[in-house]
Amino acid sequence: MIRAVSVYPAGLWSKAAVDTVVLDFDARHRRRVAMSAKGGTAFLLDLPGAVALRHGDGLLLEDGRIVAVEAAPEALAEVTARDAAHLVRVAWHLGNRHLPTELIGEKLRIRRDHVIETMLEGLGATVTAVEAAFNPEGGAYGHGRVHGHDHGPAPVEEHGYAHDHEHGGQDHDHDHDHDHHDHDHHHGHDHHHGHGHRRDRP
Repeated sequence: MIRAVSVYPAGLWSKAAVDTVVLDFDARHRRRVAMSAKGGTAFLLDLPGAVALRHGDGLLLEDGRIVAVEAAPEALAEVTARDAAHLVRVAWHLGNRHLPTELIGEKLRIRRDHVIETMLEGLGATVTAVEAAFNPEGGAYGHGRVHGHDHGPAPVEEHGYAHDHEHGGQDHDHDHDHDHHDHDHHHGHDHHHGHGHRRDRP
């Protein structure tokens, strides 16, 4: 099977794609996995390290062809607040639970979760179900999986090689299922250190 051996970042390639592979958020974070594009192109993604693929990225095949990456629509909850201060408070509660969250102007998007949605409504936020591509922010815990994309200002073709996404040496495949995470897990934040902090207060 032909391999995809490198990644052209979105916006930094202009060669016409021969096919498009549609991937949800989890499927866009892999190092080595067999893929099949919409037009029937089958290939093995075989990268040196795990990469956070973005909508519009191009996968370079060994024969020079490019397969475009398209982010698949997912069931998401769009969250709005009364004002900027309220939105910050809502975002803090999501971050406190280490939930992958996408920031879109004055809105937040998370994956559908009735427990979290009930919590958000209890905080006074408005929650609306939407179908959209999910591109959450990266973070200290890696849930957003955006680990320092630094591609420089020049297009890929001007350099004469494809930019491999750099991820701080992280070479893990992210094949675990985040849906199995307990949303109320504390990751050790409830240990008392003598400071008197409370978790539910930003």
